[in-house]
Amino acid sequence: MSQKIENPIIQVTNLHKSYGSLKVLKGIDLSIQPGEIVSVVGASGAGKSTLLHIMGTLDPFDSGEVIIKGLNIKGLGDQKLSYFRNQNIGFVFQFHHLLPEFTAIENVCIPAFIGGAGKVEAEKKALKLLTMMGLSGRIQHKPSELSGGEQQRVAVARALINDPAVILADEPSGNLDSQTSKELHDLFFSLRDSIGQTFVIVTHNNELASLADRKITIRDGMIGL
Repeated sequence: MSQKIENPIIQVTNLHKSYGSLKVLKGIDLSIQPGEIVSVVGASGAGKSTLLHIMGTLDPFDSGEVIIKGLNIKGLGDQKLSYFRNQNIGFVFQFHHLLPEFTAIENVCIPAFIGGAGKVEAEKKALKLLTMMGLSGRIQHKPSELSGGEQQRVAVARALINDPAVILADEPSGNLDSQTSKELHDLFFSLRDSIGQTFVIVTHNNELASLADRKITIRDGMIGL
């Protein structure tokens, strides 16, 4: 019996992006499969974060094709793109971007509320996720009352709240000490193993990059060998 081959979560074909006369991406081809962790490495300015932001539908691109869950995102209006992003893509950034005036559970609920979920439903899901992150005793704490690692785990819970097809992480451990970084990396692999979560992670952390299922190196706007 032949093995079933799943369609990629993300398919990028001949992607080009410039800022004025500066060519940042020069023909990127990349396929992300369901349930894999892909690291993206390269020197500063190579185009890593630009690629991640385009795959996250946050930035436009000049030419090429980006297909996410079978949908070609080129030409989608802002409203449709925002809804698609909310339902299908989770984000974790180096600086967690938690809202300081809200508690941990309130921060996690925000994408669910944007997606139309009710308060009871959203809070039940957020509590489950925060418990999974080992933060059940911290749900009413505001970001200033949490450690850096706890804040980043809240950010991961927030990224998971709408059951995204993929989580895009931009230097997620760049602001953490080595032990906390390891704990965050272990969490990513645990989520891959337990719920089949797909991750694309831009990182300068060589250990994390090497642990990934695949390591992609971008050099001068192109994927290097």
